[in-house]
Formats: sequence, structure tokens, C-alpha cells
Amino acid sequence: MATMPAFPRERETEERLIPSVARRKRDPFRLRPLPQEDVFFFSKHIDNSRLDREPDPKSRGVTWSTIGAACVAVVALAAATFPALSSTLAGYKLEALRAEQRRLVEERRSLEFEQAIALSPDRVRVLAQKHNLVPPSDGQVVHLEENSDDMAMVK
Repeated sequence: MATMPAFPRERETEERLIPSVARRKRDPFRLRPLPQEDVFFFSKHIDNSRLDREPDPKSRGVTWSTIGAACVAVVALAAATFPALSSTLAGYKLEALRAEQRRLVEERRSLEFEQAIALSPDRVRVLAQKHNLVPPSDGQVVHLEENSDDMAMVK
């Protein structure tokens, strides 16, 4: 629980004694002064356009050393991340090959099933009846002899 602050009574009496016209109205938006606000710094413009810079002999070696160190750091970083990156890429490739294998096995099964249906004796019999095919008569079949010498010369 909070209590009201107690202000000294002298201030209240002083404000009552000063006429209201003579009192200045206080601006609620005025900020208090900042420290060192009254100190002013002046800067003089200096023109250095006519000056030539002297080359520093050490700066060239420092520059090349920095470039070499950066190249070594890049190579070390690449060597450190290469095994992890290559194993991740190999994993992606392996998973893609497994998916392709599953797809090919499924396609092979469906093709074997279609082939079995197409070559089944019942299916062949139905197709023969549909196209009015009948078994050959005895005079229509010609059996070739397998060991005939005349046939070997024809090749």
C-alpha cells in the first residue's frame, strides 16, 4: 500500500505569496539542459587533395599474407565440410535409386501378370474362337526333320 508523499509547507506558502501574474508558466514539453551543452566545437575544413600518399612497403606483404590466409581458411573449410556434404548427396542418390527399384519391381510384376493372362490357354482358346480359328487338319501340318543334310547346306 502506498502513501502520499509529504512536501514541505514552505513551498506552498511561497507560491501563495507570489502573485499569479508574475509567475512564469512552465512549459511541459521543455527538456532540462544536457551536460556540456554550452560547449561548442569548431571543425576547420582541411583540403588534402594536393597531397600524394607515400607507399608503405610493409602493406603489400601484409595484404598478400591476408589473402593467403583467407585462401587457406577457405580450403580448410571446404575440406572439413566435403565428407559430410558428399555423404548427404550419396544418401539422396541412394534413396532415389531405391525408389526407382521399387517402381521397376512393381512394373515388372504387373507386366508378368499381364503376360500370364495373355498367354494362358483359356485366353488363347477364347481368342481363337473369337477369330474363327480351328486346329489344323492332318494334311496341313508339315514336320521338318532335324538332322537332314540338305537343310544344313541351305544355311
